[in-house]
Amino acid sequence: MLCRVSAHLFRQLARKQSTDASLILERSINRVQLLGRVGQDPVMRQVEGRNPVTIFSVATNEMWRSGEGESMSTGDVSQKTTWHRISVFKPGLRDVAYQYVKKGSRILVEGKLDYGEYVDKNNVRRQATTIIADNIVFLSDNVRDRS
Repeated sequence: MLCRVSAHLFRQLARKQSTDASLILERSINRVQLLGRVGQDPVMRQVEGRNPVTIFSVATNEMWRSGEGESMSTGDVSQKTTWHRISVFKPGLRDVAYQYVKKGSRILVEGKLDYGEYVDKNNVRRQATTIIADNIVFLSDNVRDRS
């Protein structure tokens, strides 16, 4: 009992001190897992003064059944495909992705979600959502290689 009261008092004191500090550090999570097919062969780009990056796209599909009776055997099947831009900055993974990721391959990408802005060739400001990959799992051979 005394131990529990002491722990509670310590937590309150720590919370009070952390709110007084100008910088509050707390844990958060930004994790993404995508399982899908590669939409284009990767390209490697390098902006002057920065490390190169390998970029490709992955398609994920969501399917659902709608209509009367919404049972498994009746109703219309609908599908939505979502395209995701993948950027690989990690030096070893970046090179492996550039060499072995191929259009049509089935892969699992793990990473974090990143939002940014850029100015296109017409000087229009655009927003971009990107998955910054830190792991890629190759799940199958290229679709074109199947016979």
